[in-house]
Amino acid sequence: MTRIALVVSDVDGTLLTKDKILTDGAKNAAHALREAGIGFTIVSSRPTIGMGFLIEPLAISLPIGAFNGSAIVDAQLKPIEQHLIAPNVAQRSLDVLNEFGVDIWLFTNDKWLTRNGDGEYVPHEKRAIKHDPTIVADFAPYLASACKIVGSSSDAALLQRCEAAMREAVGTRATAVRSQTYYLDITPPGHDKGTFVDAMAKRLGISTKAVATIGDMQNDLAMFKNSGLSIAMGNASDDVKTQATEVTASNEDEGFAGAVELILRENGRG
Repeated sequence: MTRIALVVSDVDGTLLTKDKILTDGAKNAAHALREAGIGFTIVSSRPTIGMGFLIEPLAISLPIGAFNGSAIVDAQLKPIEQHLIAPNVAQRSLDVLNEFGVDIWLFTNDKWLTRNGDGEYVPHEKRAIKHDPTIVADFAPYLASACKIVGSSSDAALLQRCEAAMREAVGTRATAVRSQTYYLDITPPGHDKGTFVDAMAKRLGISTKAVATIGDMQNDLAMFKNSGLSIAMGNASDDVKTQATEVTASNEDEGFAGAVELILRENGRG
């Protein structure tokens, strides 16, 4: 195996516990990577505004990926590369989500917009991204600045069907993938966690074979495919685990730290 020079990690379900806690074990693991001379960064379906609290405790200095990699920002959260959903595609996405009756959120670079402040997952998202939503009557004024649209529902089977319908509706004009069993993300086309891995490898002048990725959901598969070593969390579904090189413990059992230990061990063997 090529020696790992960069680790790219997902955030929710991977780096954080289900209660959105960054454990001391995870912090120590990130610092161990730095001490070993291995770069570390994060990529997430989260909006930019929901990632800033991780920068300091993880001592991240490299660019990070927001909105499933369609936005790349520096460690001060200033945009390096930003892509948007075309307004007509954003409207089509809203139409499909309305058809399925799921709660809808629209994210711009600096705002979280919803028509329903009492939505089922609004408290969960507020706690997760440490940011409050802006309540709007209509999404129309924001269609030209949509970075991500989310459909949320506790009915996992319904959301899975919605994902299939969304992919058929938007085709190649957007990327539709679940970041959690309860979140369906619609993001700009041609950009995902895999393209973020490519961009970081190019920026650092390394091969993607020298990149290790850690994740737990379907939206992490794109970066698994574009890295030399991929590690699925123990809480990942079986279809995600089968597409990873290795499997670690769950996010409730220091799985991220376990993945880092595996990476350091493999590098030591090299």
